Amino acid sequence: MHTAKHAWIMAAGWMLASLLGLHAGAAQAAIDSQQLGARYDAGQANLDFRVYSSRATRIEVWLYKTPSGAQEVAKLVMTKDAASQVWSKSVAVTTIKNSYGITGTVYYGYRAWGPNWPYNAAWTKGSGSGFVSDVDSAGNRFNPNKLLIDPYAREISQDPNTAACTDGTIYASGATHRNKDSGACASKSVALLADTTSFGSKPTRALKDEVIYEVHVRGLTRNDASVPAAERGTYLGAARKAAALAALGVTAVEFLPVQETQNDQNDVDPNSTTDDNYWGYMTLNYFAPDRRYAFDKSVGGPTREWKAMVKAFHDAGIKVYIDVVYNHTGEGGAWGGTDGLTVYNLLSFRGLDNPAYYSLSSDFQHPWDNTGVGGNYNTRHPIAQNLIVDSLAYWRDTLGVDGFRFDLASVLGNSCQHGCFNFDKTDSGNALNRISAELPPRAAGGGAGIDLIAEPWAIGGNSYQVGNFPAGWAEWNGLYRDALRKKQNKLGVEVVTPGTLASRFSGSSDLYGDDGRKPWHSINFMVAHDGFTLNDLYAYDSKQNNQPWPYGPSDGGEDHNLSWNQGGVVAEQRKAARTGLAFVMLSAGVPMMTGGDEALRTQFGNNNTYNLDSAANWLYWTRSSIEADHETYTKRMIAFRKAHPALRPAGFYSGVDNNGNVMEQLRWFKPDGAQADSAYFNGSDNHALAWRIDGSEFGDSASAIYVAYNGWSGPVNFVLPWAGNGKQWYRVTDTATWNEGPNTVALPGSETLIGGENTTYGMQGRSVLVLVAKGGGIGLALGVRR
Repeated sequence: MHTAKHAWIMAAGWMLASLLGLHAGAAQAAIDSQQLGARYDAGQANLDFRVYSSRATRIEVWLYKTPSGAQEVAKLVMTKDAASQVWSKSVAVTTIKNSYGITGTVYYGYRAWGPNWPYNAAWTKGSGSGFVSDVDSAGNRFNPNKLLIDPYAREISQDPNTAACTDGTIYASGATHRNKDSGACASKSVALLADTTSFGSKPTRALKDEVIYEVHVRGLTRNDASVPAAERGTYLGAARKAAALAALGVTAVEFLPVQETQNDQNDVDPNSTTDDNYWGYMTLNYFAPDRRYAFDKSVGGPTREWKAMVKAFHDAGIKVYIDVVYNHTGEGGAWGGTDGLTVYNLLSFRGLDNPAYYSLSSDFQHPWDNTGVGGNYNTRHPIAQNLIVDSLAYWRDTLGVDGFRFDLASVLGNSCQHGCFNFDKTDSGNALNRISAELPPRAAGGGAGIDLIAEPWAIGGNSYQVGNFPAGWAEWNGLYRDALRKKQNKLGVEVVTPGTLASRFSGSSDLYGDDGRKPWHSINFMVAHDGFTLNDLYAYDSKQNNQPWPYGPSDGGEDHNLSWNQGGVVAEQRKAARTGLAFVMLSAGVPMMTGGDEALRTQFGNNNTYNLDSAANWLYWTRSSIEADHETYTKRMIAFRKAHPALRPAGFYSGVDNNGNVMEQLRWFKPDGAQADSAYFNGSDNHALAWRIDGSEFGDSASAIYVAYNGWSGPVNFVLPWAGNGKQWYRVTDTATWNEGPNTVALPGSETLIGGENTTYGMQGRSVLVLVAKGGGIGLALGVRR
């Protein structure tokens, strides 16, 4: 089981602990959940508040004039509807202005009482009146001293902890902290008016045709001198890079989490990792675009600016995906220590309806934890599912997002709520199937819909599910990554047969073909944000996470990296990076690259940079000649992929001649030019493999494409197969060390003639060769497949 995510996620749990001052049914499903939150009516005459809680015995909505540092100006008792379990309060806007003195934005939060803390009329802020227990036998954790974020808020005012509010203990339960009032410092929900900013026209490309670029929205421009200083690291700044990414060939940008998380602390000490949460995998609110990444931080500013950024990418033909975290929340887990069962943060969900929003242990005293950072979100509960589906729909329909990558997505396949974890893709009631049913995936040929991408693992149990997600879901193919890393970097240590390589290069039919899915349900990648960069995968034997700022220190991180420094030979490291990139661009499936890999970005060997909000973790935009050459190589490899539909099949390749031109759609070859058979595929001592695709079956401009990979450490001669009637082979690229520079990949029309059938081509160890068939020779098939 792959554990890179587990390592950083455990580290993120301790990081959040530091951030917040921690120590080491049927009626429910019928709720019109999209009406939850704070909503103005059509005439903006009334403001309606609605929040769900099946277990609360009293909820009040508290109103504020300012986002932080001041006390409430009104507290209003809400009314519960017994059928829906929704609490509501409607207030006239004139009352808000004339009686409460709020003439601008309405900031608000909830305070809730329940069985473990019944309402007592003697209660005042900071008192224990009515208290029975921090948690009861049913898992309730109500505490009226904690002001709670509305789960359906469209924006929140600020993080729980800021430079002005550094004491995270105010959000905690337990004997020491339960009576601390959080009202003045707590994040306020914002009653947001509807926004009309356009997000442009969404691209409708098929998923099979995408090239995905995974990047942090702040890191994209934070270190970019071409962007005005005040805009760097913002949505506005990111919008300025749409043209550059389009020029690179990117068709979909996938942003690391942009839903609100605790990250204002990153600025408290800009020269330290202390309290930093750069990646953002601890979501506080699933609707709100993170205010920290907005140039315009005024009310509504993050929403408007996000949509304008999306429009810039859409105008450039680029889809926008976001990384979403519905497996756990930013409330975190137990503090630990002697009273660890009782000391938890109450920021939102936990204080409103703990058993509805979280999967709990069989005794309901602590969370069930498949995430490592505080327990599983209760993805099997209909109300928790409503929030997932509603927030996804909001990002799709209102904020313009084209697709989602789901962090630790196996948790969304949980078929039970409390005291257990069981991934079951056939369970029609799990969150995975509900998402794809209510938010239809894009059709194979493109059009309307969204692209759904799962990270198909979590921690423990039966959570490692690569190849086992329901129809409609694409997956990060961790087996693709691991097999190719092993073949490149662990020769003689790890066994990867030619048969395994063939499966991975051709779309992993063993993983996706058995359940009706297609090659493009495999997201192929060599590296991602949580691990080495492409450069570092081939430049370091092990992680280097204990470096001083700004390159570390970062705790956690994967130890099983399948990396190798290529013997310390820099030219070999560059060759390996070219080869690794060639793998994903030439394989059936959808290629994903990490931001900066086009220019050999390094994290100096740190493979767990979750806490590095520093120049070492931001993309850089100046280029040395070597970096510029690799960027050109990347651009041309992407262009080659986009120019050749034979590399982007809608279905799995067949081994037969489907159009009568005496060439199979795909044939595998041994280096001697003979067809690879099962004995060769299964031979652990075989390290070279080639394949030829009949381009004519895909309407390709190349009548045939030949790809060879020499996975051996030394040179291997490849005997070239038949190129087709009247055709010869021309070289597009060879990743060998002798072929460096700006023209490592030949432009169309400038490919080098290599020769026809039976020509011998010598390849360096661990290199990739790409040839296309073009007119220039005489051959006669005579009805014999070659």
